[in-house]
Amino acid sequence: MGAKLRVYKRRIRSVTATKKITKAMEMIAASRIVKAQRKVAASTPYASELTRAVTAVATGSTTKHALTTEVDNPTRAAVLLITSDRGLAGGYSSNAIKAGEQITERLKAEGKEVDTYIVGRKGVSYYGFRERKVADSWTGFTDSPTYADAKAVAGPLIDAVQKDTAEGGVDELHIVFTEFVSMMTQTAIDDRLLPLSLGTSEAEESSKGEILPLFDFEPSAEDVLDALLPRYVESRIYNALLQAAASKHAATRRAMKSATDNAEELIKSLARLANAARQAEITQEISEIVGGASALADATAGSD
Repeated sequence: MGAKLRVYKRRIRSVTATKKITKAMEMIAASRIVKAQRKVAASTPYASELTRAVTAVATGSTTKHALTTEVDNPTRAAVLLITSDRGLAGGYSSNAIKAGEQITERLKAEGKEVDTYIVGRKGVSYYGFRERKVADSWTGFTDSPTYADAKAVAGPLIDAVQKDTAEGGVDELHIVFTEFVSMMTQTAIDDRLLPLSLGTSEAEESSKGEILPLFDFEPSAEDVLDALLPRYVESRIYNALLQAAASKHAATRRAMKSATDNAEELIKSLARLANAARQAEITQEISEIVGGASALADATAGSD
């Protein structure tokens, strides 16, 4: 019985140590979420305004450009999948990978070849284990991405968009990342970056009889779009990386809080079992003492 009690105490010490680790990781993730949220809030207005600028240039000119013009029969598409470098974040990376698989299947069903680009070790490991081809990959910065990281990711994608499909280029560029909605909600989504999907606000204004502003482009609309293309892709990827980082920290915090709560419940359960074992041990010792005293009394009475 004593050995059983020692086992319970050893398990309680082990779970308590694990609980301290998960609690510390929960607090670290909570502190990182605040910083990540600030970066998302700071980058979103720039990305939105840049998108509006590109839309204005596209609607104010008739120039055909890879940034705004859709190909009649697209045959190749690129998908950028953003996952995490680390685990311990619940279903964060698996949800993003699942969304990436869904858009890949949809594009293939439309008759398009898909080139996959991956950010994060989890995505790279997933595709590597299944021996799937990856056009390019980047790792090591998903927890705290910088604009330089976004530029490094955007470079090969911009080159692929500007190339002809016969030379390995693509007609469309899609991105899959986890959108940070709130501390409790993070959603894996896919979005088409190129060609840019123009809104209907211009058409609505025209239908109301309003005159849209005219633009003069210097040196030309095509040169303006050429200058905006890398900045547009970089800003959108940077914003997606920041949202993915905030979502990952929120998922880590939630997972570690759940692990801490489970550890507390396990400690309580083990403590009850240890108490029961100790009580059983005491009861057995009392029974042995009483039995020994009774036997001694009987032996003494017999000798008399």
